[in-house]
Amino acid sequence: ANLDLSGFADAQAVLDHLVGFRPDVDSSGNPIPIFSFINDAEADAQFFGEGRYEGFGFSMADFDSSSTQIRLSRVFFDSPANRAGLARGQYILELNGRTIADINAAEGVSAVLDTTPVDFRMRRVDGTEFTVTIDKDIVTIDPVPQSRIIPAAGGRNIGYVELATFISTADAQLDGVFANFLANNVNDVIIDLRYNSGGLVNTAERLGDYLGGDVAENLVFSKTQFNAERAAANNVTEFFERRSSSINLSQLVVVASQTTASASELVTNSMEPHVNVGIVGDRTFGKPVGQVGIEFCDQILRPTSFQTVNALDFGDYFGGLPADCAATDDLDIPVGDDTDPNIVAAIEWLETGACPVASVPVAQQKAQRPVARTRPARDGNVWREFANAF
Repeated sequence: ANLDLSGFADAQAVLDHLVGFRPDVDSSGNPIPIFSFINDAEADAQFFGEGRYEGFGFSMADFDSSSTQIRLSRVFFDSPANRAGLARGQYILELNGRTIADINAAEGVSAVLDTTPVDFRMRRVDGTEFTVTIDKDIVTIDPVPQSRIIPAAGGRNIGYVELATFISTADAQLDGVFANFLANNVNDVIIDLRYNSGGLVNTAERLGDYLGGDVAENLVFSKTQFNAERAAANNVTEFFERRSSSINLSQLVVVASQTTASASELVTNSMEPHVNVGIVGDRTFGKPVGQVGIEFCDQILRPTSFQTVNALDFGDYFGGLPADCAATDDLDIPVGDDTDPNIVAAIEWLETGACPVASVPVAQQKAQRPVARTRPARDGNVWREFANAF
């Protein structure tokens, strides 16, 4: 009530002030990261409704300000980066003729990648180098890049699906994927969420129906909880609903990383009380909260507004959900390949209940440092729920 708006340049400055005024803490007294943001309303609708954003079309593996080179973790199909020859596993050595070290010592890599065009000096996995100039363009994300049936011991079939992000265009694709799983008597599923940092709750609930609609029909999937002032009008409990493509799920493996967040964690946590769930890869990000959308002046404010919990009322995982089998995301190997360490570990866990011998023991993995959490990155006015994407 006492906020003097004359001291702020724009709405973003007001939001930055408000979210920094009093940090929230979890039940253990640890600070909770802030996820509220403002976005251009049209860009917001394009991303969540159509999977479209303006950019180069690649994601980078984790790096810090001391990095001297950056590695690509994925390149979206038919994006400017893909058409220019960029691919998973390649290294960015220079941008606009400047080394990554020089850029990090000045304005930072993200600032350079906010411009267009950009000159990229790249190194391929085989050591050869090339330079290419890339202009930003509209990138359309394929939310379900791949799925397949993996033959397993005893004549069983394992279903594998990679889900890049939770957007509405994934709905029809997921229906087709699980129809195929159902036709092939799939009871064990590997869902690859290693680069999936969230998206629409509706799509997450739909995925929950495909996974649990048969074995947990009418049971609690999740509970959405607002604060005391909003609870009566807004709290809701979501139940599993049987769909035509719901499978008789027995075991679920989630391939995760420290960028697996939000809706991805919602699905993982919500399935835990109902089937045998294993997490392979790394600890997840830790975002058991979500935002609502409030439009104003062609913009949209998405303030952190609610928390989600599962049927056991558990949802306090701000430090992330720990992995049961640690596995490396080997950028020399295609995502989901038979030799992908995450797939090897997932199959071993499904078939034996144990991790591969070479895998880091779960007790050691769970004792590793918690994930470093930052405010979500914004590229101009374009918000993307997936991490390190440009």
